[in-house]
Amino acid sequence: QVQLVESGGGLVQAGGSLRLSCAASGRTGSSYATGWFRQAPGKEREFVAGINWSGGRTYYADSVKGRFTISGDYAKNTVYLQMNSLNPEDTAVYYCAARRYSISEVPASYDYWGQGTQVTVSS
Repeated sequence: QVQLVESGGGLVQAGGSLRLSCAASGRTGSSYATGWFRQAPGKEREFVAGINWSGGRTYYADSVKGRFTISGDYAKNTVYLQMNSLNPEDTAVYYCAARRYSISEVPASYDYWGQGTQVTVSS
């Protein structure tokens, strides 16, 4: 079992920045990949960014490329999502998720999920 806890959400003005954290515990290891997803009211959950613990390969949705950066601190078992140049369309509940091996954009392919953290961007 893997437990994930997100933090760092909040209210920010358009153009501002936030850094989300996803702390993992339990049976973690280098064979896992962690993804960040978001879900806005009335919309489906969508992939935002992902990172492989082994090798550190990253992958981003087109909508956040150049604005968001995903990174990992292996010593702390924590994955971060640095979000810059935020706009109101980024408003959503952000979730981190973990699965074995490779990054996937498909939410259903992830085995473990955090409880989510709200990000609200005002115009």
